[in-house]
Amino acid sequence: MKKFYKILEDKVAKAIQDCHYDGEEVTVLESARPDLGDYQFNGIMPMAKKYHKSPIEIANEVVEVLKKDDFFKDVSVAGPGFINLTISNKALVDFANIDDYGYAPKNQLIFLDYGGANVAKSLHVGHLRSANIGEALKRLCNYLGYKTISDTHLGDFGRPLGLVILELSKRYPEWPYFNPSNHDDSDVCITNELLEEVYPFASLKAKEDEEYLKEAQEMTKRLQDHEKGIYDLWLKIMEVSKKSIKNIYDQLNTNFDLYKGESDAEEVVPELLKYLDKQNIVKESEGAKVIEVSKEDDKLEIPPMLLIKSDGGILYSTTELATIYDRMQEYHPDEIWYVADKRQNLHFTQVFRASKKAHLTDDVNLVFAGFGTMNGSDGRPFKTRDGGVMRLEDLLSEVKNECLKRLNENITDERDSIAEDLAISAVKYADMLPNRETDYNFDINKFCDLEGKTGPYILYSTIRMKSLLNKANEKGLKYQKINNIYNNYDRELLLILNNLDSILMKSFASKSLNDITEYLYRLTSSYNRFYTENIILTEEDNLKQESWLYLTSIVYKINSILLDILAIKVPCKM
Repeated sequence: MKKFYKILEDKVAKAIQDCHYDGEEVTVLESARPDLGDYQFNGIMPMAKKYHKSPIEIANEVVEVLKKDDFFKDVSVAGPGFINLTISNKALVDFANIDDYGYAPKNQLIFLDYGGANVAKSLHVGHLRSANIGEALKRLCNYLGYKTISDTHLGDFGRPLGLVILELSKRYPEWPYFNPSNHDDSDVCITNELLEEVYPFASLKAKEDEEYLKEAQEMTKRLQDHEKGIYDLWLKIMEVSKKSIKNIYDQLNTNFDLYKGESDAEEVVPELLKYLDKQNIVKESEGAKVIEVSKEDDKLEIPPMLLIKSDGGILYSTTELATIYDRMQEYHPDEIWYVADKRQNLHFTQVFRASKKAHLTDDVNLVFAGFGTMNGSDGRPFKTRDGGVMRLEDLLSEVKNECLKRLNENITDERDSIAEDLAISAVKYADMLPNRETDYNFDINKFCDLEGKTGPYILYSTIRMKSLLNKANEKGLKYQKINNIYNNYDRELLLILNNLDSILMKSFASKSLNDITEYLYRLTSSYNRFYTENIILTEEDNLKQESWLYLTSIVYKINSILLDILAIKVPCKM
């Protein structure tokens, strides 16, 4: 990947060093005053304090050196010592003509845990952000050259499954799973619709009926003991539910390498407990087993991580630690990223600290990328009309119907498929537009619009770029480079394109996609202004036409790359 900021900062650093000052750490920013320059360097003030000299004096010395470099059109000092930098047209053109947008492979493996679906329960709107953000972060890592493994880590072995199996046993006692003498399950029909109806019914009943709750706890233990019949029914439930979960994830263009779950971790728990005993970090506390994870400098109290309950049962934190143990044994990742609701911060703090204390992940970077909630346009949690939690499938259907209304009436073939692509773009772009940790309101009408910061707007503009290039190819027009900068619209686009590497690096560091979504909007809006002002296909000046077509091809390429990172498909037309 070509790195404009690296070139720019290296030039400023060298100029500082040529003036006999320390220029090791130089950061150049986009100018807050474009009328004064394209970029600015604000690091003179600290240097002035260090060298006990006037900042203006140091700034003028550095500027005199930079002015000798034809990379710059103009260099000037403003205020108490800010250096404004205007890039020469030739430098912008030369840089744009370097066709290098890839990154070298890195010998590092990042394991990403996101999605967090629960077996036998419908995916609801609360699952959306983890799937969207996690998938985009994985694709960003891949684009930057990292190896990745992704796992949705299914909730598949706890009390919810005990509740489902218990209720099924009461409704269908004749099923062979509950009758040791009957092994024929060919007549048993388990559908995802049945499971999605059974779980909320059983969950509510357990809250109201203490005896029912006790039965569910016993059923959960029978499942976790792999009791014949009960375990066979669980396998059937897993098969049905995973198929439904995968269908929704496929619709979201979200793909996992692994579909492991708590059940896989549960099998590792005995081995983990033996390992932890050798580490001598487990303590008894009121009959339970815990790991102390608090630190002296904690501003808030961090309770011990509960490992084994007083009744001998394991918890989510136990299987979470067992999952880390298993991943380290099998995959040896350099980093593990968890994308989950930010309200799980305490849980991951405890697990990460326990993992480090147990020397499971001494050289591994553990990251909790917590996210805020998605609410309705009224600022309240998304609900169905009857007040229940909205299923993700229903939300996507509503957004798709809204997109269908906005599609060009002349589009008759593939209309349904195109509307679905638009709906996914609307949902994904809106989901990743705010900072990851920020709560946000999803307004269906607003985010399906073809104007403004929306997925459909980005897609419409990208398709128009592709259409322009296709027409140029049909006319036999050649475009292999940018020859010159002909107006401010060209220049603005080239300056924005220079930021690409910086944006990707910033997004990777923050584990948030908002910089990419904002950049996409800024680049696309700039291109649309450029497109409106320049009549490209009928331009009589061949050099201008070639430059504008090549510039279009660059913007189209970058849009396509970034949309793919966000897991947004570009339809053939709109």
